[in-house]
Amino acid sequence: MAHDEILLRSHLSNYKYRDITSREVISLIQVYRSLTYRLEGFVFNNGVRKELLNLEGTIPVNYKGAFYNIPVCIWLMDTHPKNAPLCFVKPTADMSIKISKYIDSNGKVYLPYLHEWNSNGSTLLMLVQCMISAFGEIPPVFSKPRNETRPPYPVNSFMPLPSGYPYPAVGQPQFGNPSATPYPTTSNVPYPNFGTPYPGAANTNGAPFSPANTTPYPPTTGYPATADVAGGTITEEHIKASLLSAVEDKLRRRLKEQSQQSQAELQTLRRTQEELREGKSRLEDIMTRLQRERAELDKNVAILQEKEKELQSAVEHLGEQESVDVDEAVVTTAPLYSQLLNAFAEEATLEDAIYYMGEALRKEVIDLDTFLKQVRTLARRQFTLRALMHKCRQKAQLAC
Repeated sequence: MAHDEILLRSHLSNYKYRDITSREVISLIQVYRSLTYRLEGFVFNNGVRKELLNLEGTIPVNYKGAFYNIPVCIWLMDTHPKNAPLCFVKPTADMSIKISKYIDSNGKVYLPYLHEWNSNGSTLLMLVQCMISAFGEIPPVFSKPRNETRPPYPVNSFMPLPSGYPYPAVGQPQFGNPSATPYPTTSNVPYPNFGTPYPGAANTNGAPFSPANTTPYPPTTGYPATADVAGGTITEEHIKASLLSAVEDKLRRRLKEQSQQSQAELQTLRRTQEELREGKSRLEDIMTRLQRERAELDKNVAILQEKEKELQSAVEHLGEQESVDVDEAVVTTAPLYSQLLNAFAEEATLEDAIYYMGEALRKEVIDLDTFLKQVRTLARRQFTLRALMHKCRQKAQLAC
């Protein structure tokens, strides 16, 4: 599955909403495993060619208690899900398209679900379920007579062909609104035959299909056929039983459709519930972190307020005191320490004096002779003071 997701995302590299489309396709092929996807060229009526994702395969349709695999293909626009897909029925060699309110002569599918496509609520899974329901009500194909020759499919059709097929234009579409909905160009090249059998070739259980009944769908004439029942004609009881069976089948299909729609809505609501729960958990974590940070900030603010009060009280206390003489600010405990302190202060002043004399020489305020003379005097005094400090430290037994 991971490999399929990587391959699918590579196919959807040019799609605007790649993540949403990938999730929908994966969800669809997990339910309907006969559907496969591939990237193919799609040519519109105006000659524009795009590489679009094509979902093709069979979908199971229940018609009068029997299941038939109907081959379909679904083309996803590069703006999916903003724009509705293009759906087609692809009959096999021994089948013909049955035109109805859902299918035109080219095999294009028309459904209210496609007409009312909504990017926020419509999904591919619901689309396939609506196709199954519609095809169960009105079959999209019927079996050809065995002596009928099959022309290349499709003739003057607007079904898209694989990218390797030519695309000669053969005319304008006869169904739908060609100016509003883009269709692929037509072609007389036979459409590739798919291995999945249609009704009339094999049934869903794998047993050979009986040649005595080659039309699993109603005859195209639509007239009821007469038959002998136990050697007699059809009676009112038989007609009544047939009507009851038809009504029962229709009600069963309606209930199944409603059940599938309800299940799809329930799945959507469950996903929304999970997303809301995850969002709630994230919001609770954010609120907890914010409360913790707020408590720390309140604590720091209280500490700063206390320090501010201490500084204000210290400033007021200093303001009430008298001015302090600098020379009397530091008082030593012994004359030796006083001598050491005075020597250190004088030596520091000599260091500063030598520095500023060097700056004066650099700025040419004094000449070199004056600089050398003064520096020699200051250095001699500085050496004397340093020797005095060394002796005082030895006398006081301090570290030298």
